[in-house]
This record gives sequence, C-alpha cells and structure tokens, in this order.
Amino acid sequence: MSTDTSTPATTTPEAPIDMDALMAFVFRAVDEVGATLNAALVVLGDKLGYYRDLAAHGPSTPAELAERTGTAEPYAREWLNAQAAGQYLTYDPATARYTLPPEQAVALTVEDSPAFLPGFFQIALGTVHDMDHILDAARNGSGFGWHEHVTDVHVGCERFFRPSYNAHLVAEWLPALDGVVDKLETGTLVADVGCGHGASTVLMAQAFPRSRFIGYDYHPESIATARRRAAEADVADRVTFEVASAQALPESDFGLVTMFDCLHDMGDPVGAAQQVRGALAPDGTWMVVEPMAGDHVEDNLNPVGRAYYGFSTLLCTPASLAQDVGLALGTQAGPARIRDVATAAGFTRFASVAQTPFNRVLEIRP
Repeated sequence: MSTDTSTPATTTPEAPIDMDALMAFVFRAVDEVGATLNAALVVLGDKLGYYRDLAAHGPSTPAELAERTGTAEPYAREWLNAQAAGQYLTYDPATARYTLPPEQAVALTVEDSPAFLPGFFQIALGTVHDMDHILDAARNGSGFGWHEHVTDVHVGCERFFRPSYNAHLVAEWLPALDGVVDKLETGTLVADVGCGHGASTVLMAQAFPRSRFIGYDYHPESIATARRRAAEADVADRVTFEVASAQALPESDFGLVTMFDCLHDMGDPVGAAQQVRGALAPDGTWMVVEPMAGDHVEDNLNPVGRAYYGFSTLLCTPASLAQDVGLALGTQAGPARIRDVATAAGFTRFASVAQTPFNRVLEIRP
C-alpha cells in the first residue's frame, strides 16, 4: 500500500485560442515588419533626395523621379510603391503619378520644423544596425558605448532633436527658468554637458552674445563637429568645445549648466550631478532636458513611450552599462527618478517647468 502523501500535481487547462484575435495580431505584425523596413526606406528617400524632389516638382512618375535625382529607375519605382502603400505618398492610377502631400512634405523635408522626422528614422536605423552587439551585451550583462555606434546614430540624434531645440529652447524653455534669461542677457558662464554636435550650445550663443558657453562631450568626433558648427554660425568667439566627461568638469562658477537628452545615458548620473553641484555658482541653475516620460510604466504605454523604450533597450541602457557604475536609468526614467539623482547630489529645489510631446524640462537648483 502506498504511503505517498504528497499533493498530486495539477495541470492548468490551456486557454482557448480566439482565432480572430490571433489573426488580428498576425496582421498587426505584418504591418510592424513593413514599418521596420520603412525606417530604412525613409532614410534612403532622405539621403537620395527623393522627398525633396517630390516636394519641389509635385506629382511624378518613377522615371521622372529617377532622372531628376540621378538614381536608377527600378529603385525609384519600388520605393515609390512602398511609400504609397504606407500612405507617405498618394498614388493616382489614372496618371501613374505619385504625390507627396504638403503635410508629409513639412515632416520629411523642412529641417527647421519641429515636426521634421528623418533624423528620428536615421537614429533608429543606426541603432538597429548594431543589434548584434546588443545581443552579446544582453547575454553577458555588459554595455555598448555611444561612441561605438555607427555615424547614423550620432547624426540622426542631432537631426531629430535640433528642430525641437530651435523651436522651444530660447523661446520657451530658458524663459521658464527663474531669472536665467536675465543672467544670460547680462553675461554669464554656461556649461552644456553632453553637448554632442553642439546644436543646443550654438543656439544659446546666438541668442545671448554677452554670455560665454563651453560645450563638453566625451566623444571626440562629436566635439570636432561642434567646433565646425560654431565656426559656421560665427559664434566661435564666445563658444568653446572640450572633450570631457560629465564626471570631470574642468571649470566652475557656472551661472547655468544644461544637459539635453543625455543624463539618462550616463553610467553615473549621481556622480555627474555632484560635479554639476560643485561647478555651479551659488545662485546657479541646472537645466535638465529629458525625453518625455511619466513615473510609472503605465504612464508610458503610448506611441512616444514605445519608441523611447525601444531606444532605451538598444541604445541608452547599453550606453550607461558601458560606463563606470552603470546605473542604467533608462530613457523613460521619469521625473521622480531624476529628482532622486538630484537629491542624492545635494540639490534641494526641483521643478518640471516645461514640456513638449518629446521632452520634459526640469529646473534644479542648490
């Protein structure tokens, strides 16, 4: 007679499959594959000048587009068809011509519009290009540095964020900070930490000629580009760019320190915040511009959050993990986690003062 008194194993009945829901998901996935390929097609159209040509010449055939852009007609034809299928272009069967609607023309060709999108696609395509490295990093817990990515990541990042900075930085974000515009107009020392190609630094220098600006970035190639941009904008007399990490700012007594879309990428954001705290003048301000995010996962389950979580997985979190400490805040850190970073560094005043669909502006003071 058996004396086994253990509880018999139970099985959970399989949930019935809703075939309509399954097929709806399959076709949604097909659309996702089309969208994935379309990221490359948008970058191709941008780099080959297809969008600009269509905006300039109106309804066109593949042969006309190919001839005007100096490209091969088969590529122009298939690109046009893909863009029409994705509703980026319209197609007229009666004339066999493709048209770029005026709204899409703004988003795809007007580089100083805050709606300009090719840079967003460019950074996404560059990020996906390095997928094999991220696979290895995810398996062994390492990181993959910003500097290790292909150039499309660096160029695309500037092209995506620069139009928003053009539209909002001087007109809205800086005026939202207590007393900062007055200081800039009178003349103060400004550090732009994580400046990349210097778009934000140059914009501020153009608007406030009495102030002096220093852009810092650890990526030498970006600093070289920033120096060229300052010379082209004729602000090199009041802007300098230096290769330096956020954990080692070489100067102090700044009236304003800015960080644009970079704090969450840092391996040691608390250490960087401590550096800022020590480098600020007693009445100085730290402005942090971060990707738009709420404090809870459910706050970010939307199209913008989806894109940023994607970048966080493939770009920003690996960048943080490639550095000392490797805190990996994530692109969707949210204001509460940024507040925790600032508080740990000794700051006592923290406020969210402005926002756009893509960014949140934080004012942090001692």
